[in-house]
Formats: sequence, C-alpha cells, structure tokens
Amino acid sequence: MWKVMRVEAQKASANEPLMASFFHSNILNHSDFSSAISFYLSNHIATDDVPAMTLRSVFQQAMVSDPSIEERMLQDLLAHYTRDPACGEYITPFLYFQGYHAVQTYRIAHWLWLQGRTLLASYMQGRIFEQFDLDIHPAASIAGGVMIDHAIGVIIGETAMIERDASMLHEITLEGGDVSCGNRHPVIRQGALLGAGSKVLGNIELGEGVKIGSGSVVLDNIPARQTAVGVPARVVGQVSSEMPALDMDHQLDDV
Repeated sequence: MWKVMRVEAQKASANEPLMASFFHSNILNHSDFSSAISFYLSNHIATDDVPAMTLRSVFQQAMVSDPSIEERMLQDLLAHYTRDPACGEYITPFLYFQGYHAVQTYRIAHWLWLQGRTLLASYMQGRIFEQFDLDIHPAASIAGGVMIDHAIGVIIGETAMIERDASMLHEITLEGGDVSCGNRHPVIRQGALLGAGSKVLGNIELGEGVKIGSGSVVLDNIPARQTAVGVPARVVGQVSSEMPALDMDHQLDDV
C-alpha cells in the first residue's frame, strides 16, 4: 500500500506542481508509512506548548511498541478506499479526511491511556476535537477497518467498543445512558452500519451486520443483521447483505 501511495503522490505532484512541496514533505520525503503518518498528524495537533517534534517521537514510540497500531491504520485506510466512492486513491483519506485523521490520532492516545499516560492522552483527545471536530475518549476501544465518513460531530464515549469493519457517518453519538461506573457505553459489533445523525445510548449492543437508519435513536439491543430505524429505534426487517458496512447501502429495500 505504501508503494502505491508514493506512486499516487508522484503523479499528483506532476499534475499539480503548485502542490509538489506538499506531497513531497508529507509522503515522498518518508521511507515508510509510519514515518509519514507520524509526521503528518503530529504537525496537525501540535501547539506552541507541545511541539510537533515531541509529538512525532510519541507517535513513533507507540507504533514501534505496538505494531498492531500501524496495521489498524492501514486497515482503516483500506476501508475508506474500498467503501467511499469519492475516494479514488489511498492518499486521499491520508491527506484530507478528518475522520481518518481523528481515528489514527486516537489510536496513539489510546496507547498512551493504556500506558497510564492519561494526561498526554487527554491532551490528544482535546486536540482531536479542536482540529477534526470529533470527540473520541482515549479509553474507548476501536478495532481496525473502521470508517467514519465525513465525521463532523461524532462522539465516542469512554467505555464504547467498535469492532472491526464497522462504518459510521457524521453526527453519530455513542454515549452512556446513565452516570454509573463500569461499562456504560454501546458495543458496535463487526460490520455494523450507522447512518448519519444516529444516536446509540447506554450499555447496549448492536449485533453483527446491523443497519441503523439516519437520525435514529437506539436505546435497546439490536440483534445481528437487523435494520432498525426511528425515535426510538425499532427493528423493521433483516438486512439484505452479510456486512452492510462494507457495501455502504443505506437504503431500506431490505425492510
């Protein structure tokens, strides 16, 4: 994938010479994917008090310590490439998509949180919100192959869990339903598709391959491969594919 990204960047640089230095500094000047993404994202979330060079060393430390971080970053990149018809190249989400940027920065914050470095993890959470308009708690659990398309206004709470190959759109909320301790946020199983503006509240579970209609408010468990819509959401039929998150079909033809 990295070799393909370099070829894409070379072509883009030739097609738009005014952006040649942009493609060079962010992709072509780097020997591998981990170097490029740590450079790009650290510059996005840096401040005068916490400079990019310091943050980049944290990114690289995390990715060396836990190789699964880079693996999940690449899985997310592939998810955008294969599921978003507006994404014709790998460099498009890498350079321009806020949802992709937010989730990859979260992955470093999550590693920090697990290391007990909660202050820096919380700093990154705040910068993700300021720069990308998503609020993802660093303690949340997000597997690889997750796509958050458009992404503006997304909220993912502390004990939320998102399994692999899920797809979500903008203004989605995964929040706690009460103030109790323990697991109080939703679990989103593999292959689930959450439509724009949907809210999933409380310690509930969306089963594998679930489809949630845009604007729905989910307050109860939804069984695997069911479509749920409404306020509050109710099951209205089975989904027509095994993993709706992969084909991004938001129609209700399966009802």
